[in-house]
Amino acid sequence: MMHPWLVPLWQGLSAQPERLPHALLLEGPRGIGKRDFALAFAQALLCETPSSDGHACGQCVACHWLAQDSHPDFRLLEPLTGEEEGAAEDGPPTRKRREINIAQVRALADFVNLSSHRAGSRVVVIHPAETLNPAASNALLKTLEEPSPNTHFLLVSHQPHFLLPTIKSRSFSLSMPQPSPALAAAWLKDQGINEAELCLALAGGAPLLARDFADADYLKERRLFLSALQAPKQLNWLALAEQGARADLAARFDWLQKWLYDLVSSRLAKHVRYNLDFAPGLQELAARVNLPRVQHFARELAQIKRRLQHPLNPQLLLESVLLSYLTAVN
Repeated sequence: MMHPWLVPLWQGLSAQPERLPHALLLEGPRGIGKRDFALAFAQALLCETPSSDGHACGQCVACHWLAQDSHPDFRLLEPLTGEEEGAAEDGPPTRKRREINIAQVRALADFVNLSSHRAGSRVVVIHPAETLNPAASNALLKTLEEPSPNTHFLLVSHQPHFLLPTIKSRSFSLSMPQPSPALAAAWLKDQGINEAELCLALAGGAPLLARDFADADYLKERRLFLSALQAPKQLNWLALAEQGARADLAARFDWLQKWLYDLVSSRLAKHVRYNLDFAPGLQELAARVNLPRVQHFARELAQIKRRLQHPLNPQLLLESVLLSYLTAVN
C-alpha cells in the first residue's frame, strides 16, 4: 500500500507513463518511504496487467516473480555486506561494506543490452545512490549516457549532493515530500504506534524512522540514559559508560547529540525539537549551562560520531565523551 503522503507524486508519475524519463532520481530525507516507493513503482512498470491508477495487479506472472525476488527483468543494487562480497569473490568475508562497487554496476551491462525476458520494461533500482563508489559511479554514467530502450533506472538518494553532477544531470530529479506532522502522527497511530508524537520528533519528522524508534525497550533505555544526563551533578559517568558500551553505542551517541541540540535550542529559542518528554528538564538545565562550551562540545561530538564505525574500545570512548559532557555542562 502506498504511503498516503506519496500518493499525489505517484498519481503524477502514473498519469503519463509514455513520457517517463529513463532515469529518475528520487531524493529526500531518510525514513519517508523513498525505497518503498521505488520498489512499488518498479513493480508497476513490470506488471503485465496494471490497474487504472497505475498500481501493479499483484496477480500476474511478473508480480509473482517479483514477490519471490526472481524477476529476470529487475535488478536491485544496494551496498553488499561483507559476507555477500566474500561469497561473490569466493574469498573470506570482510568487514561490512557501505558502498556499491564497480562489479555490481558492471554486471548490469548484459542486463541492459539484451532483450527483456517478458518483452516489456527492464528496471534497475539503486539504493542509496550516494553509496556508489567513484569507480561504480563512472561505470553507471556510461550506461546512463546511452540508455537502452524500455530500461528504467530508479535512483534513491538521501544525500544527492554526494552524487556525481554528471549522474544528476542525466536523471530527472523528483523531490519526495515529507508528510505534515499531523498526517505522519495519524499514520503512525494507524500502525498501532504508541507515543507517536514523541517518536516522530525523535525521527525529525520521518515517519518510517519514527516507527523504528517505537520499540518499548529502546524508549526505556533512552529515558534512563537521558535521565542521567539531566542531572549532571549526580551523574555516575563511569557506570553509564560501562552500561552503554555493552549495548547500542551508536544509539547513545544519537541520543546525546539530540540532547545537546535541544539544550542549545532551549537556551536560544525556548524550543525543544527532539526530546519532547524531557522539555522541562532541558529548559531548566539550559538556563544554567555555559552555552559556548556546550556548542563546542556538540561540534566535537559530531566529529567523533563520523568515526564511530569501529571503535577499538567502546567503553573508553563513551567514558571520554561523557566526561567531556560533564565538563561542558557543569
